[in-house]
Amino acid sequence: MEEQLSLFDRPDSQPLAARLRPGTLEEFVGQKHLLGEGKVLRRLIEEDHISSMIFWGPPGVGKTTLARIIAGRTKAAFINFSAVTSGIREIRSVMEKAEQNQRYGERTIVFVDEIHRFNKAQQDAFLPFVEKGSIILIGATTENPSFEINGALLSRCRVFVLQSLKTEELVELLDRALRDPRGFGSQKVKMEPELLSMIAEFSNGDARTALSVLEMAVLNGELSGDTVTVTREDLEQCTSRKSLLYDKKGEEHYNLISALHKSMRNSDPDAAVYWLARMLEAGEDPLYIARRVTRFASEDVGLADPRALEIAVAAYQACHFIGMPECSVHLTEAVVYMSLAPKSNALYTAYEQAKKDALSHLAEPVPLVIRNAPTKLMQELDYGKGYQYAHNTREKLTNMQCLPDSLLGREYYRPTEQGLEARYKERLLQIKDWKKRHS
Repeated sequence: MEEQLSLFDRPDSQPLAARLRPGTLEEFVGQKHLLGEGKVLRRLIEEDHISSMIFWGPPGVGKTTLARIIAGRTKAAFINFSAVTSGIREIRSVMEKAEQNQRYGERTIVFVDEIHRFNKAQQDAFLPFVEKGSIILIGATTENPSFEINGALLSRCRVFVLQSLKTEELVELLDRALRDPRGFGSQKVKMEPELLSMIAEFSNGDARTALSVLEMAVLNGELSGDTVTVTREDLEQCTSRKSLLYDKKGEEHYNLISALHKSMRNSDPDAAVYWLARMLEAGEDPLYIARRVTRFASEDVGLADPRALEIAVAAYQACHFIGMPECSVHLTEAVVYMSLAPKSNALYTAYEQAKKDALSHLAEPVPLVIRNAPTKLMQELDYGKGYQYAHNTREKLTNMQCLPDSLLGREYYRPTEQGLEARYKERLLQIKDWKKRHS
């Protein structure tokens, strides 16, 4: 008996992202590093050499869609399985069905969304069926599989890393949505191209978000006759953004990150938090800001407060784990900490000066005394001869020369008196004094 469709099962009642879900590799947008002509995953699909695999990547990049395309291309039964709502009993039921399919010569692809949410026992339940070849398991995860997937299961799966979609790829997808009959192709939609770029920027590489915003914007656009006009103001209302995403690659983007950096450098937490809010509320990727704050922790604070780097890295991890809007408070903590920390750019200047010498002395040989000597020939050539092991001395110091002859006496790291760096400066002076007396 054919199942009757309800009103809500009609294709035109589905969300735009569902209506436009690609059915073939040719329609799939993004992941060129895996699916471009001649690339590894595309070859496996085209040659029908699919085995169990894990798709690791952020939300909205096509993990579920790609699994469905693989199932269709390889003519396998497709079972969509949610790690959020399923337990071991459901896993066993699905495995029984897969083994029945196998007896009739049909392969089964079991797609497990958010596989990292399964506990060890649940993941172990898949293992014998993967080993026997009863199923081809495709797991999707936003978390690092090395930490979240059992080693035994992971060793039997190939991991493919999916990347956030690029702005131009999202613009291509949005433009298709306006032209495709499954999208708004049967309607007249008037929308400036720059608005598609703004949606793409706002979506941070997430195709589902981009299509949802476009759908909201068109549905809330102004209808005149048979034409829907979408303006910038309509878009701002749909995203609750006053000036929808300043261009992330344009001047204002760099102006704002510069303002944040210089406010922290100037020890002004109020200004720093303001510029942080300006960026986040405009839709900036919190991970981008967290990366810049991490750079600041070493470039502008350094050893004046070594804990600054710990705070910055922890803020980055928090942003990665929970995203916006919750991670705004973690970034605020990091930004205020950086603003109040004692400042030193000694590490930055040390590297820049060393880089200049490194580039102009590229052929400078490593002193023999500190070369590695893993072979007899190298030992005969005096590699490592005269090497002094600092741990064997009472002071844990030696007078061994570690710089090339042409750079002897060079000083790159010049510690300041700021914060804890004053203690490192004192220690460095003691070391240099000892070496001078024992040279």
